[in-house]
Amino acid sequence: MRKYRLTNNLGLKIIALVFSAFLWLIVVNVDNPVGRSTFGDIPVTVLNDDIIKSSGEVYQVIGEDTVSVVVTANREIRQRLKTEDIIAVADVAEMDTSTNLIPIKIMVQGYEDNSGVSAEAIPRNLRIQREKSGRKVLSLTADTNGTIPRDGYTLGDLEVDPGSVTITGPQSALDKIDRAVARIDVDGLSKDKVVSADLILYDANGNELGQTQLENNLGEDGLTVSVEILKEKTVPVEFSVTGVPAEGYQYTGCSSEPESIRICGTSEAVEDVDEIRVPASVIDITGASAPKEQEVDITPYLPEGIRLVDENAGHIMVTAMVEEEGTRTIEMLVSSIRITNLAEELEVSYEPDAEISLRFRGEQTALDVLDVSNAVSVDLSDYTKPGTYEVPVTVNTPDGIQLITEPAVSLILSEKTEDTPEQTPGQNEE
Repeated sequence: MRKYRLTNNLGLKIIALVFSAFLWLIVVNVDNPVGRSTFGDIPVTVLNDDIIKSSGEVYQVIGEDTVSVVVTANREIRQRLKTEDIIAVADVAEMDTSTNLIPIKIMVQGYEDNSGVSAEAIPRNLRIQREKSGRKVLSLTADTNGTIPRDGYTLGDLEVDPGSVTITGPQSALDKIDRAVARIDVDGLSKDKVVSADLILYDANGNELGQTQLENNLGEDGLTVSVEILKEKTVPVEFSVTGVPAEGYQYTGCSSEPESIRICGTSEAVEDVDEIRVPASVIDITGASAPKEQEVDITPYLPEGIRLVDENAGHIMVTAMVEEEGTRTIEMLVSSIRITNLAEELEVSYEPDAEISLRFRGEQTALDVLDVSNAVSVDLSDYTKPGTYEVPVTVNTPDGIQLITEPAVSLILSEKTEDTPEQTPGQNEE
């Protein structure tokens, strides 16, 4: 039997082996070629930034703090990669202090030791700006952001905890801060509550500032605001007077503008208040021969535990009516006047809350019980075109009572529109 040696035709065998390997490389590269893929918006993590902070400085990134990463690998690997697999870091320890540029290094998780995978950041460096660090202490106030409690309730005292905040960061950013507020949402509240708040910073122009480069001392507990919710109520204001008017004149009562006010307090306190009564000593009509007008601040006369919903609404204009004996003045809303003979193609309007004064003479006992609420009217039969008119007022008075003024009312007549509602029954009579 003939024996073959391994070394027979050794050169041909080596050539065949090299050709096979070459052929395998060709097949692999055709079927799974090496290529490049780009992954965008990769965040850059800054390492060892305590090197800057320990020197009493802070830094901020100039430009974008994200990069694009170009990965070179075969198609199989590139198809498996996700953005989350790519990590970009910039180590402050490697920063060029003359340019403040930090080289960006890229790691592809799972392929750290794979020589067939490489990655490059675009741009290759992260630029930072260094500046002195500072601190600023600001008092805190509550801001409800325009929200309101449930109907029938109003906000009372708002107490922020803590009362101040310390902000640290770049001095240039601190210089922009004008005030700090604790913003809360009180929509729908009907009882006292402690509400979590957001810290909001504003500049001198009222613009909200970002806090990316800033830190505060609020810690995990954050901000809270103790919200007091008060019950609302509308009550009349009652006035009386002191003194005696001039001979031949008499006091016939007080009127005020407004006639009632909105108060608030705890539910128990508000429930016990039905009116605000101002002492008679406040308005003195001694020797008066004409109505006396006086502005009165009712705030001192509010019961304990009661406050005004609007703190600026405490001043009320009061008129103490002093009239000649045997006369009486009645104030009447224009909206209460009966309209007669209004042309069908016209409609009537007037100033909101407009009033007229009617002055009568007669026996005092009859004047005291005089009621003209249904006896005042205007006749528009002579007013057939749109315009603004001063129309005489007619008052039907009982026997023994005389109207001693000639009142007129300002009315606006205009053409009806298609969506004009029907006249209220009894308002326009013929």
